[in-house]
Amino acid sequence: QVQLVESGGGLVQPGGSLRLSCAAFGISSSIYAMNWYRQAPGKQRELVAQIQSGGFIHYEDSVKGRFTISRDYAKNTVYLQMNTLKPEDTAVYYCNIETTGGINWGQGTQVTVSS
Repeated sequence: QVQLVESGGGLVQPGGSLRLSCAAFGISSSIYAMNWYRQAPGKQRELVAQIQSGGFIHYEDSVKGRFTISRDYAKNTVYLQMNTLKPEDTAVYYCNIETTGGINWGQGTQVTVSS
């Protein structure tokens, strides 16, 4: 059974930084993408960043230059370094892993940017 364990959320002031981690356990299929999504209150879930197995990386426009996605292949872990955080980044952040066996979601971690 696949399990995704997220960590690193919290409360931070505007301009601050946070680093999210998502460790995947029980993966038996090939991973072809690891993603971070977020969902703010009253809004649809949106893709924030994606890293594909071939190394291609995609960012949502509003986070370009501020967020960095990375992956530790040996640990099956994906990270999201978030810098220069803004109040509009406040949301629940979910990791998502796409494999040849299906799509798996983490439980979500709250990120709140507020003074």
